[in-house]
Amino acid sequence: MARVAGAFIVLAALLSFPGWRSRGLAVRKSFFDRLLEVLVFYGLAGVLGFALEANIGNPFAQTWEFYAVTLSLFLVLGYPGFVVRYLLRRRKAASRKA
Repeated sequence: MARVAGAFIVLAALLSFPGWRSRGLAVRKSFFDRLLEVLVFYGLAGVLGFALEANIGNPFAQTWEFYAVTLSLFLVLGYPGFVVRYLLRRRKAASRKA
């Protein structure tokens, strides 16, 4: 259990490193960078789910339909974060300038 907690702490530190590096500067990412980021996080969530399933018992074999549905679900459930990050914050910043 301590190894898992330590891995999460290291992962959180690595994921927040760009925030430390930019220190309030606007981060410019291309569409490809953002797409790659979403796919990496989807992969991490899948690996975590597979590890939990393997820990309980024998993991089930999955076909492409499973991955298509889970990727769609990942994108749908991530949409509120997109709205807050990119749509609401920009609106607040635009209203402060006016």
